[in-house]
Amino acid sequence: MNREEVQLLGFEIVAYAGDARSKLLEALTAAKNGELDKAEQLAEEANECIANAHKAQTSLLAKEAQGDDIAYSVTMMHGQDHLMTTLLLKDLIKHLIELYRRGS
Repeated sequence: MNREEVQLLGFEIVAYAGDARSKLLEALTAAKNGELDKAEQLAEEANECIANAHKAQTSLLAKEAQGDDIAYSVTMMHGQDHLMTTLLLKDLIKHLIELYRRGS
């Protein structure tokens, strides 16, 4: 894969992970406001975004596993960073929603 292709995948991961992050933070706000069903719906929408980011990431990993030389890209590194922090946020939000549910 050339540098431009890797950058495009990086941007794709950033976009999907960013959308997921926004939905997760919105879910937390909904949970704080007692809108638990809305919070869970937003968390599920975030999961779909994360799945799309993961597909882009997997395509890159598959190319490398097939022996393709993958060009270095700061954009891709940025995408990976966004995805990993969003995955962590997803786990935390899941637990926080459950705590709000138990408290209501």
